[in-house]
Amino acid sequence: QVQLVESGGGLVQPGGSLRLSCATSGFTFSNYAMYWFRQAPGKERAVVAFITSTGVTNYAGSVKGRFTISRDNAKSTVYLQMNSLKPEDTAVYYCHAGLVGPAYWGQGTQVTVSS
Repeated sequence: QVQLVESGGGLVQPGGSLRLSCATSGFTFSNYAMYWFRQAPGKERAVVAFITSTGVTNYAGSVKGRFTISRDNAKSTVYLQMNSLKPEDTAVYYCHAGLVGPAYWGQGTQVTVSS
């Protein structure tokens, strides 16, 4: 069975940091790109960052320079290090594998940036 499970969300003050993790199983993790998406209330789900199977990364302009995506193939886990957080980063963050189907999304983890 395919599973993607996010963790690490929570409440943080503006300027703070948070590290999200997404532990996966049920597919050959090292063969696929991995993505982080986020969705705020009233907004469409949007890509935040991705990392290819070869380690090439890209970021949405709004997070470039503040967020870092990485992967540990030995642990089948993808991470999102979030620094200098802003209130507009508040959203549910979702992990996604580069495969089509609802099984390749995590359940989401809430990130709230507020003083």
